[in-house]
Amino acid sequence: MDVSEILTGLYSEQGRQNPYPFYAALHEHGPINAVPARAEHSTVSAVAGGYDMVDRILRDPGWYKGFPPGWEEQEILRTFLTSMMFVNPPDHTRMRAVFAKTFTPRRLVALEPVIERVVAERLDHMAEAGADGAEVDFVADFAYPVPALVMAEFIGLPAADLAWYRQRVDWIDEYMDVSGKTPERLARANQAAEELRVYYRDLIAHRRRAPSHDLISGLVEVLDAGGVDLTEEELISNLIVLFNASFVTTVYMFSNGLPLLLDHPHVTAALPGDDSLARGCVEEVLRMESPVHFLARSAPAGVDLGGVPVDRDDNVLLLIAAANRDPARFPDPDRFDPRRPGPPSLAFGVGLHFCLGSAVSRLEGRLALPRLFARFPRLAVTQPYTYSGSLFLRGIDKLFVTTGEAG
Repeated sequence: MDVSEILTGLYSEQGRQNPYPFYAALHEHGPINAVPARAEHSTVSAVAGGYDMVDRILRDPGWYKGFPPGWEEQEILRTFLTSMMFVNPPDHTRMRAVFAKTFTPRRLVALEPVIERVVAERLDHMAEAGADGAEVDFVADFAYPVPALVMAEFIGLPAADLAWYRQRVDWIDEYMDVSGKTPERLARANQAAEELRVYYRDLIAHRRRAPSHDLISGLVEVLDAGGVDLTEEELISNLIVLFNASFVTTVYMFSNGLPLLLDHPHVTAALPGDDSLARGCVEEVLRMESPVHFLARSAPAGVDLGGVPVDRDDNVLLLIAAANRDPARFPDPDRFDPRRPGPPSLAFGVGLHFCLGSAVSRLEGRLALPRLFARFPRLAVTQPYTYSGSLFLRGIDKLFVTTGEAG
């Protein structure tokens, strides 16, 4: 396949369900390739899938996130582009410094008993729902509620609001996909952003009156104390993006990872009590089944990348899921190996925009997976599953299992 055929395949339903043969084909063409001039590629001039090339561009602070035309007119884009995940320096540096004051290792350590409690509650729920061999939707009963409840408690969202919140998350994620830029999806994403902004304004006002130990209370305290350059509206934008990014990626880490782990019963049997193996499983799941498959960066100046000319302000599509299976960096890249040596995966990015919530996601995986397989050593998938319609955020939304427990 040539590069044009590979990209066409990736955009197809076949590619969304299994993009890895297309990534393997792309590797045969080298770490970066020019993108053929076609209408659907109008904003992208090159595509990179080599690990070192993707890593190099992400680490270079000169490469920036481009703003689409007319972004000021759309609430969802105003929200994205006033958050540290999307904004460029110096605003990125200014915003991230505020969150660094509250997103501390001590707060992360304090989250461990919260995760353990939530996981125990969800395992009890799975056991009850799966009694006498009944099927359980692993996503609805575990992969979704664990990170949702943990992040809600960490940030400071009432658990009763999560069902309402999830619908808005889904509307935003649908818009984020490469095929999501339709008028209907844009309208839903704008509505979600507007409603979430109102929600957070009310929540911040409540925390000012009655502070707690959550992240919002800590951020409001830092903001109101002065000495930091962050507006309340920027705080709201960052809270929306932080919850979405940290929560959805963890859902897919669990749901994408379960079939992969179940294909290796010797690993799942050894997981309980082996913290080193648990850490390795989390990293290998993130490498092989990255929830986020691509990012884009714009060139700060004209440059030659591996023989591919890229003009100033042109976009390069960075296929991080392809980079995570680059045979030049990961020998036998399609083999699951939780003891694998080598470089870290790029699942959470690197450089300036490295995901702030990645430590929470990794901690949830490290604590939850051993407990899951200790409780249900005969856990089994019972029905064929499909991946979401998105290639940007790719994951399993329904995964039916039996727990293997007698009633």
